Amino acid sequence: MFIKRIGIDLGTTYTLVYLPRRGIVINEPSVVAISMVDKKILAVGNEAKDMLGRTPDSIIALKPLKDGVIADYRTTEAMLRYFINKALGGVRLFRPEVMVAVPAGITSTERRAVIDATISAGARAAYIIKEPIAAAIGADIPIGSASGHMIVDIGGGTAEMAVISLGGVVTSTSVRVGGNKFDNAITDFIRRRYNLAIGERTAEETKINIGSALYLEDKLTMEIRGRDIITGLPRNITVSSDDVTEAIQNELEAVINAAKRVLQETPPELASDIMDKGMVLTGGSSLLRNIDQLLSRTTGVPAFVADDALLCVAKGTGIALDNLDSYKRSILATK
Repeated sequence: MFIKRIGIDLGTTYTLVYLPRRGIVINEPSVVAISMVDKKILAVGNEAKDMLGRTPDSIIALKPLKDGVIADYRTTEAMLRYFINKALGGVRLFRPEVMVAVPAGITSTERRAVIDATISAGARAAYIIKEPIAAAIGADIPIGSASGHMIVDIGGGTAEMAVISLGGVVTSTSVRVGGNKFDNAITDFIRRRYNLAIGERTAEETKINIGSALYLEDKLTMEIRGRDIITGLPRNITVSSDDVTEAIQNELEAVINAAKRVLQETPPELASDIMDKGMVLTGGSSLLRNIDQLLSRTTGVPAFVADDALLCVAKGTGIALDNLDSYKRSILATK
């Protein structure tokens, strides 16, 4: 078998690449740095992320994906080519087969853009799989069985909820709320409450270090730096976990409402299966403290975070690609 196969979780915030028998080989930010002078790609991934908010006028560091879909086609293609080449390395005789996970709510035009970008980036064949299906496979959920499983995949750009049975999606919804919206909400809150302007990296670090979906009895605190809006000078302040919880209330409500909507549309037999098994949370933003407890309290359905929640979608794409015949009903499109 000379043809290589690659599974890619093309995320708004991070791109993960999975190689069968080797596991996750790349986990880097979905960021590209471009020279404004000659439009050349200067850096991709970790190196480009280090430039965010720190570039001169001649360089722009941007995220080519927005809300889980391609916002900048050319840059996405360059980023995919970089990740494919880095994963496989060396000289290759055969172009690889690539499976890419996309949001469940993606339109046919957006899906075509992903396929075309993947082929242009050097793939021999491109397969598309819905993120909730890939997440369920990666979380070791037996999606082919005749019972209902609910998966909640909260990534950087989207939150995907789906009830899966017999290898297909029975009911699903996708809201364009995820880690990036959490970060923006924290930035806006700090600006309003403390008159301090902070960058997106600081907001992300604050969310990871002290963020919680529920108010904590033992508050966590953290010192952050930014620019005072009134004086224009640098300033340090201490923020608490309560600040983060308050900041992201609207975004959390959108996730809760989406989960309720899916549960309301679930057939009764499958609903009883979900009550027995609980909903499984995957994706990087499901690692926010207590988000499983919040969903459990508001929906009445047990919720728990999958092992390696961040890696589930990437693992699922790799497993599905390695077992194409078993999962062909679950795969969306090919070229």
